[in-house]
Amino acid sequence: MTTSEQTMAAPDPGSVPTPTAVGPTPSLSPAAVPSPAPVRPRGGGARLRALDGLRLVAALMVAAYHYGGRDGEVTQAWGSSPRHQFPTLHPFFAYGCLGVQIFFVISGFVICMSGWGRPLRSFFASRASRLLPAYWAAIVLVTAVFALPAVAYKAVSPSDALVNLTLMQQPLGVDRVLGVCWTLWAEIRFYALFALCIVLPGANRRRVILFCACWTLAAAIAQGAQMPLLNIVLMPEYAPFFIGGIGLYLVHRDRRDAYAWGIVAVSWLIGQHYAVQGLWHAANAPGFSYRSATGIILVVTLGFVAVAAIALGLFGWANWRWLTVAGALTYPFYLVHEHLGWVVIHALHKGLGIPSYGTFLLTVAAMLLLAWLLNRFVEDLLTPRIRRVLTRPGPA
Repeated sequence: MTTSEQTMAAPDPGSVPTPTAVGPTPSLSPAAVPSPAPVRPRGGGARLRALDGLRLVAALMVAAYHYGGRDGEVTQAWGSSPRHQFPTLHPFFAYGCLGVQIFFVISGFVICMSGWGRPLRSFFASRASRLLPAYWAAIVLVTAVFALPAVAYKAVSPSDALVNLTLMQQPLGVDRVLGVCWTLWAEIRFYALFALCIVLPGANRRRVILFCACWTLAAAIAQGAQMPLLNIVLMPEYAPFFIGGIGLYLVHRDRRDAYAWGIVAVSWLIGQHYAVQGLWHAANAPGFSYRSATGIILVVTLGFVAVAAIALGLFGWANWRWLTVAGALTYPFYLVHEHLGWVVIHALHKGLGIPSYGTFLLTVAAMLLLAWLLNRFVEDLLTPRIRRVLTRPGPA
């Protein structure tokens, strides 16, 4: 399975307050980028709960893909190909892998929002405390379950499992405990670029626009140069989605910002190209369903449009508290749903004889319940403690 075919995590905070005010842009030289007067977004001061809901939708898309949109290990759990289990929905489930691209757009939006005006230490602490508790728990849980004699799936070696705790397994070429964790490696590289270029010197509109422009150009150069080091650092295939999310946050700050809309448009144009290039498959491709180029472009476009609508305040009415809960469950759900889902599918479908659609829904419900337990008893316990430790001033 190629990297593009595996699917991603949602490590961003559940909901972040929108800016209550936008400070004036520092005066620029005549040759510098002009800065229009900021316009307060609709629903300013409200929590972007609709973004939490969109994150959950993207996670459910990924789950649909893993459970019924492709062959592979899940075929062993069902006892036959998912295309036979879900003859009607299987072609639609195949597009669920594009939840990854939607996640990256959301991540660009939220990281720019949460990193704006935050010192580097605080930014690092917020990212580490958000990523690590549920991730460590998922590594331990999946390793333990796969080590059970009754589970047919092979566990990674103890040494590889320990390396997985560092989040560095992808570049080190170590077997992964969680198939989805490759996307965390993409997120970490994005955080590093954003921290060095934006958070460390201090975020402002001019610097963010320059960062987006330079990253877009550098990623295109890296793609043309075909140099592995540049590809690792600049991530040409994922950069347009992160950059597009950043551009949409600038739109959120000022919907009249032509530069922000330009960033979004260019990112969408390049992003759909990489999505089609990486995810299109012919109808007879082994292990995957047919995905048309038109279908891929449509899903990517809907992802950008959905985040844009939230950025413009069009979903300010969606202010239900349960959306915040949904956003909090998305990350732990994403981490555990694939591998543990195979185990649950096998137990329900082959063990208890529950029909395919019932098994699908019950498995999703079971993974959401497990995600709630991880959020309640792991994240709520460890996240604030890790953040306090990491933000504590060190010795001079």
